[in-house]
Amino acid sequence: MSEVPSIYISALLLAAGKGERIRGVKQLLPLGEKRMVEVSLDNLQASKVDKIVVVLGFAAKQILPLLEGNERVKVVINPSFREGMSTSIHQGLRAIDPQTKGVLIALADQPFIPPQVIDLLIERFTEGDKGIVLPVYQGRRGHPVILDREKYKGELFELRGDVGGREIVRCHPEDVLEVEVSSSGVVLDIDNWDDYKRI
Repeated sequence: MSEVPSIYISALLLAAGKGERIRGVKQLLPLGEKRMVEVSLDNLQASKVDKIVVVLGFAAKQILPLLEGNERVKVVINPSFREGMSTSIHQGLRAIDPQTKGVLIALADQPFIPPQVIDLLIERFTEGDKGIVLPVYQGRRGHPVILDREKYKGELFELRGDVGGREIVRCHPEDVLEVEVSSSGVVLDIDNWDDYKRI
């Protein structure tokens, strides 16, 4: 059996939003002994992702010290974060390694996605012929999503406002591979104070 060729995967961890529905800085909410953004980053670092770009905006000065000192992680600041998630995707895309084949878009407020799930998505993207790969949990599509950089770079840069990769997924159903997973973390995010207290 021939070995699957290595494909370079860069992750964009979007952590620039203000989180209007949460009091304080959402990315810095404690989860166990760490902060939410650290937990989300740890999951990516424990996976087979080649390089990680963390996009900061709101409260960047407070978050930055938690992320420094890791050569696998590049941090960029999005000065236009108030204009929505699309601007963070644009900043991240400008910073990724040019040899990137797949762009994995992850959200800092989804800290319960196991590295094994990320690895499974990477494996399916690498082995398959679809340009979009995403997880499905009990019939619900979740995050993160992997997109073929060359194929969708233009459309990603055309995104405007508070939209992410989901808009591209919606427009290209024929190029989507859904991967069934057993982890509810792919559909769990912390949008408001009730979500945080429940978790």
